[in-house]
Amino acid sequence: MLYQLQTIKPESFSVNCSLPNENQTNIPLQDLNKSLLYSAPIDPTEWVGLRKSSPLLVYLRNNLLMLAILAFEVTIYRHQEYYRGRNNLTAPVSKTIFHDITRMHLDDGLINCAKYFINYFFYKFGLETCFLMSVNVIGQRMDFYAMIHACWLIAVLYRRRRKAIAEVWPKYCCFLACIITFQYFICIGIPPAPCRGEGTPPLFKGADFNDNIIKWLYFPDFIVRPNPVFLVYDFMLLLCASLQRQIFEDENKAAVRIMAGDNVEICMNLDAASFSQHNPVPDFIHCRSYLDMSKVIIFSYLFWFVLTIIFITGTTRISIFCMGYLVACFYFLLFGGDLLLKPIKSILRYWDWLIAYNVFVITMKNILSGDCGREVGSSGFSSCHTAEDDSSCRLPKTRVHELLLPARRGRHQSFPDPGFQVGPATEARGCSPRKCAE
Repeated sequence: MLYQLQTIKPESFSVNCSLPNENQTNIPLQDLNKSLLYSAPIDPTEWVGLRKSSPLLVYLRNNLLMLAILAFEVTIYRHQEYYRGRNNLTAPVSKTIFHDITRMHLDDGLINCAKYFINYFFYKFGLETCFLMSVNVIGQRMDFYAMIHACWLIAVLYRRRRKAIAEVWPKYCCFLACIITFQYFICIGIPPAPCRGEGTPPLFKGADFNDNIIKWLYFPDFIVRPNPVFLVYDFMLLLCASLQRQIFEDENKAAVRIMAGDNVEICMNLDAASFSQHNPVPDFIHCRSYLDMSKVIIFSYLFWFVLTIIFITGTTRISIFCMGYLVACFYFLLFGGDLLLKPIKSILRYWDWLIAYNVFVITMKNILSGDCGREVGSSGFSSCHTAEDDSSCRLPKTRVHELLLPARRGRHQSFPDPGFQVGPATEARGCSPRKCAE
């Protein structure tokens, strides 16, 4: 508020950096013109968070909205506390919407089933949700930090057992909190006013980094600034991981297990006859209600739906990685429904291998995206856009994975797809990307 006074004029202490000539830097001048240092006068107070704004309400709307939400939350909690104290009521064990719905009501109909999952969906499927959010972070970022997330995903999945994952989960939450804080400081960067008009900032002296390398490493830079939107995906992952950490703690409470049920894994050595005796779920094969019909559809056809997804994944692109999905799909089709009649230990082993291969493909594509960013400056892959006359096209003398990479099929505009793609080279019997690579 004080900074918005008319007596404070940012023009009086703004800094103008002089554009260096070609002998002072090896960065192209067209890139320097887009730099934060040379595009406009630099206001040092913007790095702290102070900025002049003529409609002050627009400048403060996010802060006011956050304050209103916090006040609304405190009002609700205080009202609940006073209401329970006036009526001699005790606080519920779990913070749920439907307090009278427990695990015993899960199989009583569609309405009670929906109420139960509204209360305890994250209690039952929170770990799987965290894995999906982790894969989403990797797919959205495709940089160095995504590779670290992939390593953590492998380390967590390697433990396999839920109790073993619960032991390492606090460390995973601590890692997410630390890496988000570190990336936030990277997005802030160094103060953008180190030059006083007599030279080049120290950041540009001796710089020999490609733009794609800077993006992949998520370095602070004045030309290629870090994308702060990536922090939103990391925050969503941290939010889900923090909720899952609370779930792991609630699983050890007897009151929560009575209300929501337990998350004990099915014994891998239990045969079908013994399992039917210990199964508390009523028989739904005879379809006594719409809930039973839904269970029949889900549990009878989910296996074939998963195989359909695997087949679509394998045929979407023609690549070495997708060939593994096709092999897995046809291997499961070889057994068909008889696969579900095998012992539980054998069934879980097959799916463990499929999940492991899926995580391997995700990790390898992320690693290869960094190698593509390193090679794009020297091989010229980013300049391959159109198919030209390739009568004199010859195979380039380069590494194998560069021959299998596509011209431009990746998610981000700056990176080729790291998926060992061979389709673009055979679609029109042309090899213009190879010719460009030469």
